[in-house]
Amino acid sequence: MTDGTGAGGLAAGGEPETSDSLRAFGEVVKAFRKRARLTQEEFAPRVRYSVPTIASIEQGRRFPPPDFVERAEEVLDAFGALRGAARHLSRQPGLASWFRQWAKLEAEAVSLNTYECRVVPGLLQTEGYARMLFVNQLPPLGDDQIEAQWVARAERQRLLMERPNTAFSFILEEHLLLRDAGGPEVTRGLVDHLLVIAKLRNVEVQVMPLVRTAHAGLAGPMQLLETFQNRWFGYCEGQRAGQFVSDSKEVSLLQMRYARMRSQALSLDDSLGLLQRMRGAA
Repeated sequence: MTDGTGAGGLAAGGEPETSDSLRAFGEVVKAFRKRARLTQEEFAPRVRYSVPTIASIEQGRRFPPPDFVERAEEVLDAFGALRGAARHLSRQPGLASWFRQWAKLEAEAVSLNTYECRVVPGLLQTEGYARMLFVNQLPPLGDDQIEAQWVARAERQRLLMERPNTAFSFILEEHLLLRDAGGPEVTRGLVDHLLVIAKLRNVEVQVMPLVRTAHAGLAGPMQLLETFQNRWFGYCEGQRAGQFVSDSKEVSLLQMRYARMRSQALSLDDSLGLLQRMRGAA
């Protein structure tokens, strides 16, 4: 799934929304910068970001990238204050409004099942692949918009590492990796990344072969999740909107289709073998 921030669903207007948490974080950065007696012009090269970017972060107009937080923490000797403030930032900037209900549940799910036939799911994308999607978005995005969308996506991807007790299942169409989207280098990086992710104990990656006479997922991509209260919900995304599915009969239908696709896709070992062969041929 594209997580409401790339092809198949751009956040409205593409701009991160100013929030109290972003403004508060910006004030903390500004206070520590002034304590260190650094101007924005002096601070920017030390954290390897531009002066306009520093200004946007301090004004609460831009979601701070994770590497900015780490570099600023070190440069400003902030006693862990910046890391702590960053943990309380809203994950909403860069996410489309119709995706936020799902994103909130996703962050606490005990299991998450994803089938994609259009693009590699957001949780599995590399930075190169994601930026390729953003750069090719229509209507076009500005540099700041692209950066905000990547930060939102990278933040979501932390779920795979931060929730080792959550079971993640992904079914990907083989043609997604044969398309060579972004060029050979992007594709090699993507396959390498999938090989690493597929070896995590809490992640299963299956590939739906290019030739398959029976396919239960022809109606399109889907996601299913189970909450810690053992309730199931579904999500289906289109070009400009997403459908949150809570009706138990509809969710049961999606579960039936996903279960059938798991049997139709290559096994875990065969999927891993296919990815390894793809990497060797790249």
